[in-house]
Amino acid sequence: MLSFIVPAHNEELELAGAIESIRSAAEASGRSFQIIVVNDSSTDRTATIAEQNGAEVVTVHCRHIAAARNAGAQASTGDILFFVDADTRIVTAHVTGAIAALENGASGGSAILQFDRAVPFWANVCFNIFCVIYFAANLGAGAFLFTSRKNFFAVGGFDEQFFAAEETYFSMALKKFGKFRILRTPAVTSARKVRMHRPGHVLRQSFSIIFGGPNVLRSRKKLALWYDGKREEKTA
Repeated sequence: MLSFIVPAHNEELELAGAIESIRSAAEASGRSFQIIVVNDSSTDRTATIAEQNGAEVVTVHCRHIAAARNAGAQASTGDILFFVDADTRIVTAHVTGAIAALENGASGGSAILQFDRAVPFWANVCFNIFCVIYFAANLGAGAFLFTSRKNFFAVGGFDEQFFAAEETYFSMALKKFGKFRILRTPAVTSARKVRMHRPGHVLRQSFSIIFGGPNVLRSRKKLALWYDGKREEKTA
């Protein structure tokens, strides 16, 4: 049994596409599965769209990505847990690759990332540098993560003291139980933060995390790029 957990805050624009990609990938794997959308304080049609597209809905009011993912895991019944962001698209290779990795002893894993469309030169350079360094360190991206149910609860899930970069700490925790596997098929994720914000704002927020460390990650107020709630009015 596979459980796909999708944290969502005001994701009426992107959610249907994410669910469609998950369902297509899961069905092709031949495994039974469930899709759980964790509706976190949405004020739009997120919950309705999730239900219309056949997903189970868990409602929370915390505006906290780690807590939302943990709530989805608690409500799940699968032996393998996948965490897929609402603005991310996956394919069958992500599901079959994750299953194979876990069956071969991996403790969990992720996938390299690709933007959903072209971005300005500065953003492309920064994104590529980040990916080279981050994935070379064998750390998972929050857009797509997987592990066994057993390992998820053994590490205590996502650390809720962090409002961002929780996937980094989750990856490091899982490594204690075995190899952490990065799949080479890119998961396609939205570049909307780059499209919606000025370069200076994106870079300042990014550098604040790099140089501010855990103290910044523990404050929602210091992470506006992730928690300002801004959304696009049409898909890419």
